[in-house]
Amino acid sequence: MKKDQTNSKSRSKKNLGEIEAAIVPDEKDVLDDGGQALDQTPAHADTEQNSPSESPADEERESDHSQNNDEEPLSIPDELPILPLKDTVIYPFAVQPLGVGQERSIRLIDEVMRGNRLVVLVAQKSAEIEQAGQDDIFKIGTVSRIARLIRMPDGTIQIIVQGLERVEIGEFTQEKPYLVARVTLKPDIQEEDDETEAIKRNVVGYFQRLVALVQNLPEGVAAAALNLEEARQVVYVIATFVQMEIELRQKLLELDSVRDKLENLSNFLAHELETFELGKKIQTSAQEEMGKVQREYLLREQLKAIQRELGEESEEQATINELRRKVDEAKMSDEAFKEANRELSRLEKMPTASPEYSIIRTYLELLTSLPWSKSTGEKIDVPRARQVLEQDHYDL
Repeated sequence: MKKDQTNSKSRSKKNLGEIEAAIVPDEKDVLDDGGQALDQTPAHADTEQNSPSESPADEERESDHSQNNDEEPLSIPDELPILPLKDTVIYPFAVQPLGVGQERSIRLIDEVMRGNRLVVLVAQKSAEIEQAGQDDIFKIGTVSRIARLIRMPDGTIQIIVQGLERVEIGEFTQEKPYLVARVTLKPDIQEEDDETEAIKRNVVGYFQRLVALVQNLPEGVAAAALNLEEARQVVYVIATFVQMEIELRQKLLELDSVRDKLENLSNFLAHELETFELGKKIQTSAQEEMGKVQREYLLREQLKAIQRELGEESEEQATINELRRKVDEAKMSDEAFKEANRELSRLEKMPTASPEYSIIRTYLELLTSLPWSKSTGEKIDVPRARQVLEQDHYDL
């Protein structure tokens, strides 16, 4: 039994490792100092490849001892430094890059790196506040370990943090030069029943479909999330990679029940999926309609070219030629002849499916049917005609 549990943990860690390999929050992660977010690709490459141009003073890494401690139970001090974040919520299991530029934040991280590398990352209630105090942050955050640190030439630092566990922030014991408070671990309540498992599978299914629709989500994350065994891992890993409002992110962190977290995440993903699928359907429909019109135009032009080569006339061209012959033979007045030719030119360029096509054709047929040069030879009695019209149609 113990061996099975060990294998289960090993599989979970392997899957989380696959997700961490795609460290990739979609949004800008900015600390309370307003510094720039970590440029993920270059920073990741530098830390993994250990470029010879870097010196030990420029980059600090975890020791083998701290890596071995990952296998030991998590030990969290009662008092930890607090680092407020703008528009960002760090979850347990999450591995995310952050940029630090404010003096108090740099000092905090420098001192943390000399010790256990643990810091509580908590979201600010408002991103507009530059110096967030104890009343400007939420009370539930995530104790995290600083995995890597790189010092930049401009004096700022860039770090990669790994979320460990939820904590509740209690009494503040220090405000300057940076915030320090007493913290209490708040482990998630993990329900193990069929309903929770069903919701978890729904969430993973929604996420896989969303990855296929959204271009900026890494495909490997969906496959790795499918193999995660713990429901809380599924919640935190998927929530890390999807775009959502800060209020919903914080709500997911604050909920104690993993089932409640899954239900909220499931509702959000279902709505996002419906929106993306509707947008894709509209886009596909528009592209198909445009493609149909273009295809019909090209086929029509090809047909005309083939008929010209064969010396044949299409039905539409035959109609145009017949109308042109009638116009020439009608012996119209100059004004009528000019108007008839203008409408004939419009008709020749117009597709037969156009509603105006039949109107113009009927108009030309009427013009050509009028007796422009024909006369009965009888004298027309205009006064008599006026009298008859007034008697039969007066005041209509």
